[in-house]
Amino acid sequence: MVQIGVPNTPSNASAGLQHKQQWSLLLDKVNPARFIPFLTITILLLPSYFTLLLRFFMAVQWLLVCHGLVTLLVVVSFLCGQWPIFQGTFIQRIHNFLTFGAFDYFRRFVEFVFGARGSNALYLAQYYCCDRPNPILQAIYLAIVGGTYYLIISSIFNYIPGHYIGGYHRYTSLLAVSVGILLFLLTSFSDPGTINAENVSKYLSVYPYDNIIYSEKECSTCKILKPARSKHCSICDRCVARFDHHCGWMNNCIGEKNTLYFVMFLLWHFFLCVYGTAAIGLVLAGRLKELEVIYILTAYYGIEDSFRSLAPHVVQWLLGSYNTQILLMVFLAIVSLLLSGFFGYHASLCLSNTTTNETFKWQDYLSWQRKVKEAKASAEALKASLDDLSQERKAPESKWKIFFRRSHLEDVEIIKNNIYDRGFFQNLYEIIYPLSSRPSFSTRNNKLKTG
Repeated sequence: MVQIGVPNTPSNASAGLQHKQQWSLLLDKVNPARFIPFLTITILLLPSYFTLLLRFFMAVQWLLVCHGLVTLLVVVSFLCGQWPIFQGTFIQRIHNFLTFGAFDYFRRFVEFVFGARGSNALYLAQYYCCDRPNPILQAIYLAIVGGTYYLIISSIFNYIPGHYIGGYHRYTSLLAVSVGILLFLLTSFSDPGTINAENVSKYLSVYPYDNIIYSEKECSTCKILKPARSKHCSICDRCVARFDHHCGWMNNCIGEKNTLYFVMFLLWHFFLCVYGTAAIGLVLAGRLKELEVIYILTAYYGIEDSFRSLAPHVVQWLLGSYNTQILLMVFLAIVSLLLSGFFGYHASLCLSNTTTNETFKWQDYLSWQRKVKEAKASAEALKASLDDLSQERKAPESKWKIFFRRSHLEDVEIIKNNIYDRGFFQNLYEIIYPLSSRPSFSTRNNKLKTG
């Protein structure tokens, strides 16, 4: 691979020395310790580890390809290992190891080394981190955002303004990060729709019971009647209206009154990561233009002026001179892909007026209904076969006709009857303006109290 530099000709000696000194200074600035904030979470560790490998194995491209494939396999297994398409495959086994097996092996190791005391301490730590409200993930979020923005300031702002990017991005980036943190605070500290004895009658009038996945019953913990679509959160120890899920990153439940903040948080952070990825890409493209790298490669090294010939040399130069910036760009691109998936999922739930909690309820109900109807269809098919045997012997049917005959189980059709789905616009309006906050329901609640 060609090492990029300017030949030491009389006309270009000073320019070549300047370029070489600048590249050497950029290489000397690379410090792996600056990547420590990304080591907090396993998934977020992968881009940092990728950049560290670049420094040692930059010449061994096949090793980087293998590492990228392994990284992709781990991320897909962790996020998608429970999908039905991966059931019974090695991806599901990797998912089970990452989510359950690794902790179990660690627990056995702690118990072997420290005995019962170590095991009990581990269980207490797990209980505090996973089963009780705590600000650990909130602190990790702030550390990730603060650390990433610090790296952007220290490694990107030196080249802003650039050839393709204006100086105002120094201020718009700060504004974008501030809005993201504001949405984070609103989601974390807003009331998700807590139900208590004083307001339970209001929430009972908001949503009717469908007698399918919700029926009238009392909360065994709060000792009050449970409104439809509500759930008692075991972590927060409270009943929440239109309960979606408990979000550890927010240290708060996502319910009727803060679903809008949560969805806006996901959408804004998706755009924030895309904005950061595009801005860093423009900075690097500007450096290529300002330092005339393409001209140097073609004019002084005789490399063909084509994408296929120039790409390997340009990539080598970028990885050698701006690997911190490339780390940030890859990291933001990966996070943007994850956020796009999360936002798309929750947006589809909002537009169909369904919650994450109801999704699991409907899955259980539809699975049970399908099994019941399949059992009935099988019984009817068996009865029909016995009736045919009791009648006079008929001429044997063609094997092809038997092969293509429609199974009775294929006629089983399960319909999801979601009475809370009022249509696209009404569902969206309900997220923006929750039903319990509208004057009409407040008036109805007052009439019920006086009556």
